[in-house]
Amino acid sequence: MRHNKKINHLGRTSSHRKAMLANMAISLIEHKRISTTLQKAKALRMYVEPILNKAKEDSTHSRRIVFSILQSKDAVTELFRDVSKKIADRPGGYTRILKTGNRLGDNADMCIIELVDYNDTYISDDAKNVKKKRTRRTTKKASETTTETIEKETKTVAKEKSVEKSNDEVQNENTEDNK
Repeated sequence: MRHNKKINHLGRTSSHRKAMLANMAISLIEHKRISTTLQKAKALRMYVEPILNKAKEDSTHSRRIVFSILQSKDAVTELFRDVSKKIADRPGGYTRILKTGNRLGDNADMCIIELVDYNDTYISDDAKNVKKKRTRRTTKKASETTTETIEKETKTVAKEKSVEKSNDEVQNENTEDNK
């Protein structure tokens, strides 16, 4: 059994696997989308997401760490200059895997792995213009809460006024009867 064995070895030695994933990560950063097998894409996602997360903070230390992993000045420059600005407000999930069917030769599951913020098909025009802060917690917005309380207050005030009017009418009738 393979309990707690998360790494897919992809039928390669450790050095070959590290080199292949580094090259695929460089290609993904430079081209924003690559086509590969599903298993390699899943392994690449686990490999590249921490690198993209590290690129959010543009410091010399984080640049050196990313360069030690990728070994490509062009990819590191592209990552810190362009990609990091697009993923700055995203709390994770920087890549997307789209299945494309099976390969003709060996029937392997093929897919496209891409950076999420670079696919214009999935980003609507409104989402491009509006940048909102993303959080993982769900809370009511302050505007919704205030509008709800205002509506409740106006309803209670209207009820109180109607009750006061009915009380005044009853008193007027009593005074007319007494006269």
